[in-house]
Amino acid sequence: MNDEPRRAWVAQALQRIEADARRSADTHLIPLALPEAPGVTLYLKDESTHPSGSLKHRLARSLFLYGLCNGLIGPGTTIVEASSGSTAISEAYFARLLGLPFVAVVPQGTAPRKLEEIAFQGGECVEVPAPQVYAEAEALAATRGGHYMDQFTHAERATDWRGNNNIAESLFNQLQLEPQPLPRWIVVGAGTGGTSATIGRYIRYRRAALATTRLAVVDPERSVFFDAFVQRRRDLAGSERGRIEGIGRPRVEPSFVPTVIDRMLRVPDAMSFAAALDLSARLGRRVGPSTGTNFAGALHLAREMAARGEPGSIVTLICDAGERYHDTLFAPGWLAAQGLDLDSGIEDSAG
Repeated sequence: MNDEPRRAWVAQALQRIEADARRSADTHLIPLALPEAPGVTLYLKDESTHPSGSLKHRLARSLFLYGLCNGLIGPGTTIVEASSGSTAISEAYFARLLGLPFVAVVPQGTAPRKLEEIAFQGGECVEVPAPQVYAEAEALAATRGGHYMDQFTHAERATDWRGNNNIAESLFNQLQLEPQPLPRWIVVGAGTGGTSATIGRYIRYRRAALATTRLAVVDPERSVFFDAFVQRRRDLAGSERGRIEGIGRPRVEPSFVPTVIDRMLRVPDAMSFAAALDLSARLGRRVGPSTGTNFAGALHLAREMAARGEPGSIVTLICDAGERYHDTLFAPGWLAAQGLDLDSGIEDSAG
């Protein structure tokens, strides 16, 4: 069988993805003073500035490279993903770049603005009840003769955690000339688990960081990652859909690697939303709820450091912009109508 046309197409696809990466400057690292934690500086890595608007741009690029180099994606391959929105938006961006059809299987109730962005990139959305997204995406890919990207399985293996301008290498390089170039904590959420796996592995790979830097993963309500970490179990499952889109899962995803995590914090949803509004006010621009979860966890750790008189730095992520939540978090009266417990506090795996 002559596969030269397919090889030529794959080579061209890889070149297009590399060219797209070179056109995009690295994301900014923004310092933020914390009056409530003297001596501690917070750095926010702004992943919302990627061309597709979120942290998931890095993952989508890696998943496409993984699929292309493993012979799973070729000319005309229909790309299918199970996603609550941001990964689907980023994958739709790359599918459009390569001229491939894209279908996102999303949970019912996904933010309308995210569905609009998937459609803007040329993607098709299929809404199903949240527990059915995995099976429906796999079945749809089989029916259409396409490729199911399966971010929840492939996230940790598709990303080169040793370097190649991944998020860990990028943020450590950006910190080199700062007063505290090795942060005390890096705080991230877990959706697939790919980002925490990449950063946790890189901390160990970069030996200087290994002695100083710790990885904290924040988890919202209705997610099983926190309990899985504390109980050291991978068989946990939940039945409720989470409110914080993009992070937290009702099952322990294959890409979640607890052995590289130093500490987990479970952040109440009310606190995540309030922290997103607080950080939006401090920055003068809107950020999404998962960024609020990150910020709440970072503040918790910063206050601990300040109480011990320990100076240093903490890094966390701006996952996406608040404009995607115009109809929810930033809609007048939405937060008050959610019936959330405003008095609940952070649960800490160290406690």
